[in-house]
Amino acid sequence: MARPVRRRLAQYDPTEIGALFSDDVVYRYHPYDEPIVGREAVVASWLHDDAGGTASTRDEPGTYQAAYAPVAVDGDVVVAQGSTTYRKQPGGPVHQVYDNCFLMRFDAEGRCREFTEFYVLRPG
Repeated sequence: MARPVRRRLAQYDPTEIGALFSDDVVYRYHPYDEPIVGREAVVASWLHDDAGGTASTRDEPGTYQAAYAPVAVDGDVVVAQGSTTYRKQPGGPVHQVYDNCFLMRFDAEGRCREFTEFYVLRPG
């Protein structure tokens, strides 16, 4: 298997987002969700441009920080763990912190072809 694609994304750039995923990616924001299928649908969802109501919300620049690292790799399967910190305004106090686990499967070119998010709000 090729190494997973690693990038630092420019803010909501559809080309850069799309480059992370295979054409036939299956993406779930929650493990129990019906999946979003296909690169274009995932990009639309990330950009909040989908008509199906599965889109994530856009975070304003400077209002969040995230760090993730792999904890297990087995062939084309990777499990990553990390956290995301949110502020209501840039430079403001921390509003929320989520602890995350991502379950991913990659294709031969290193693009993600399956992605499932697991996350929980850290008690404050």
